[in-house]
Amino acid sequence: MGVGGYEDIQLDRTGQAFRTIGDRHDEALLREDGRVAAGRRLLARLPAGSRVLDLGCGTGLPTCRQMAEAGHEVTGVDLSAGALALARRHVPRAAFHQAGIADLWTGGRLGAGGPHDLGRFDAVVAFSSLVTLPRAELAQALRGVHDLLRPGGLFGLSMVEGDGDDVAIPFLGHIIRVSGYPRADVRQVVTDAGFVILEEDSYAYAPPATGVLPERQLFLHCRRPA
Repeated sequence: MGVGGYEDIQLDRTGQAFRTIGDRHDEALLREDGRVAAGRRLLARLPAGSRVLDLGCGTGLPTCRQMAEAGHEVTGVDLSAGALALARRHVPRAAFHQAGIADLWTGGRLGAGGPHDLGRFDAVVAFSSLVTLPRAELAQALRGVHDLLRPGGLFGLSMVEGDGDDVAIPFLGHIIRVSGYPRADVRQVVTDAGFVILEEDSYAYAPPATGVLPERQLFLHCRRPA
């Protein structure tokens, strides 16, 4: 089934959604220095009252809360009903939708021309959400994000720096599938999708009290040209 030219994006991502999400998950993300710092960088560039989309928002912490508390109009999407139930409590001023990535593209139910078109945004963040895509799908996903942004809009992205495609890893008692990329490859696929990279940061991170070795997270701060 084609969805606005993104027909290779898999529609069923329910296997990636956490079925049990709680305080341990929130604590892990609130300790993720790179994600918190990336939110602050975005806030420093955003005009007042901007529309912000958090793609893979989870429980709304920390990013949706950061954006909403700064006075922005925040929309979050995620596959996990459990995560969204918490997000609505954590960030009552934001709007949340249970949706997958393909729902947002042209022709999808939340995309342009769909029955519940969310419109375009001044900023999109995808912190650790696009890492769950197989490598073959990343370029298309980034073009979809590009289309969701208004000209001149901002894009905050984090990816795992490494070399693996759709690899199963443990995370807080769950098994998820992620893809890692050499840094040069991430830069290339982002610029090929039409973004200008403004800045980048890199952080070592491991969930607390898990025994998992730290991974290197790459944060890119980008803009869609006007």
